[in-house]
Amino acid sequence: MDPDAEGDAANKAFPLFNPLPQQFFASTISCSLLLFACHTAPDERVVKAIAAKKDTVAARPAVSVAAKPKQKIYLSFDDGPNKGTPVLLNILEAEQVPATLFLIGEQVYGSRAQAATWSRLQQCSTIELANHSYTHAHNHFTAYYADSAGVVADFSRCRDSLHLGNAIARTPGRNTWRIGPLSITDIDKTKPAADGVQQAGFTLVGWDLEWHYTPPNLLLRESADEMLRQIDSLLTSGHTRHKDHLVLLAHDQTFEDPKDSAALCQLIRQLRQRQDYTLDVISHYPGVQ
Repeated sequence: MDPDAEGDAANKAFPLFNPLPQQFFASTISCSLLLFACHTAPDERVVKAIAAKKDTVAARPAVSVAAKPKQKIYLSFDDGPNKGTPVLLNILEAEQVPATLFLIGEQVYGSRAQAATWSRLQQCSTIELANHSYTHAHNHFTAYYADSAGVVADFSRCRDSLHLGNAIARTPGRNTWRIGPLSITDIDKTKPAADGVQQAGFTLVGWDLEWHYTPPNLLLRESADEMLRQIDSLLTSGHTRHKDHLVLLAHDQTFEDPKDSAALCQLIRQLRQRQDYTLDVISHYPGVQ
């Protein structure tokens, strides 16, 4: 067999090494450099597109996230003016905190000291004065609420004698609500009287939480920390008459005691430090006119 019969025919036509001309190398290098430049230099159209996108993003307005509305707490105090009211007033003025005081009409005229307190109350810009009846039922509540017309007359007398500028009222000894369609009566026998007071144009506001005291020494039963825990619990669970709104009831007479007045100062400062709470007067409660 012919040993040259096998193998590539091209090897037969050309020698194994054939030097290339110098012009070939120069042309090859030029093409390589051109190709390298094409792969490394950014396309002008791409540059312009990136720049335009950056301008669009910069011009786009920032998206703002709406802040969650604060939950409202309404500090309310009953049965003034009495011996504890001047101390309470000192605290409210010093702290510059809004509050609503439910006043008993006849106590304004009970003594010179009470009349002087009444004058001070009218000058305080952060508090709101409201109706707690003229007689407070003389603390005989069963007989008092049995006479519906007499109850209406008692609230009207308080309003007229104190020249109150609003129709906000609270029934003595009863946690009763009459705010528009909101109708809550804690003791059924008082319902006709409460309905009559509402029909006479009053708005009845009860309370969601009471700061209790122990008679006869009138000392508070709960600490400021305990009251704050209860406030947190009620608002978190939604167990208030109106969601995110809590009415707190306390009584003027308890704050004659230095320890109790200090507890009130502590609670007010704790509430004001909370970013999720704000304090307000009851005339701003939903539905109150």
